Amino acid sequence: MLPFDEENSIHAAGWVAKQELIEQDADVKKVVDHILSLDPDGARFAAVLRDTIDQLLNGEATGRYAWDQLFKTEKTHAGTLVEINLQREFKFEDGSDVGAHGDHPMDYKILGVDVDCKFSQDFGGWMIPPEAMGHLCLLVWADDRKSKWSAGIFRVREHWLNTGSNRDKKLTLKAKHRMEQVHWIWHEAELPENVLLHLDDDTRKKILLEGPRKGQQRVIELFRRVQNRRIGRGAIRTAAKQLDYMARLRESKGRARTVLREEGIVIAGPYGRHQAIARRLGAEVPQRGEFVSFRVVETMPHHGDRPSVELEGRHWTLAEPGDPVMQAPRLPKVTGEEEA
Repeated sequence: MLPFDEENSIHAAGWVAKQELIEQDADVKKVVDHILSLDPDGARFAAVLRDTIDQLLNGEATGRYAWDQLFKTEKTHAGTLVEINLQREFKFEDGSDVGAHGDHPMDYKILGVDVDCKFSQDFGGWMIPPEAMGHLCLLVWADDRKSKWSAGIFRVREHWLNTGSNRDKKLTLKAKHRMEQVHWIWHEAELPENVLLHLDDDTRKKILLEGPRKGQQRVIELFRRVQNRRIGRGAIRTAAKQLDYMARLRESKGRARTVLREEGIVIAGPYGRHQAIARRLGAEVPQRGEFVSFRVVETMPHHGDRPSVELEGRHWTLAEPGDPVMQAPRLPKVTGEEEA
């Protein structure tokens, strides 16, 4: 039986009822199983969506952090970028030309099966070309404010679609069929958070300081004010507003790691040794393309049996609000850290 997520939808019973029908479509099963073999937990897929949204926001040049700040043409271009970036990540082959006159190129060929990729920031907003009738579509949805995303395979059938009323006669999937006729590989999965979007206005203003040559200060404020929370590269780029944004994190005079260590704050990156330290302390663990800051203090008797880790010959634990501020240790150096 193909995997599906019962817990995230009131339509779970309907999915079960349709499972036998979906099983009969060998191509759907083949494509779904292959995608899952490449990305069992959806982490790679989610990272592509996070990076694509950040690519559109282009924070280092624009300072933008919200989908609503995009121009209409940029939002329209989102689907093309999702399609391209998924193909780069998963190395899908180019699809065939289909349609009555072979005039519609399908986006991918997955294990010999043609698949069109359709993205929408609005669930149900996928625009399906009539030439794709009878073929498979990879339907992708992501909502940055909800920090959720979905991806599923749909066999395009006329009786499940709304008639196209737009100029190019593109079709949409009827609302009543969005759950039961799509095999959702992932449904409302967690999208890596756009931290700047979800901060309160006052905190965000204190981070995104106005004025030139304040990129380093903005990055320091980001990790000072947003602790024990996964911060993606997009947020760092937007704060720095510089192409060499990762340089703002390095251990060097005036840089974030060095300045914040004086305040007892360390910045862990997506590296095995850093992840192990964060996990051992009970802090948030950075994932691919993410960083997490948290304050530590030397372990004292009053900390009891709280988790601790040994660094620079001393034991450290996560600081509590009443703990004094003391200089933090350096985290283990990771080769190539500045390129992460």
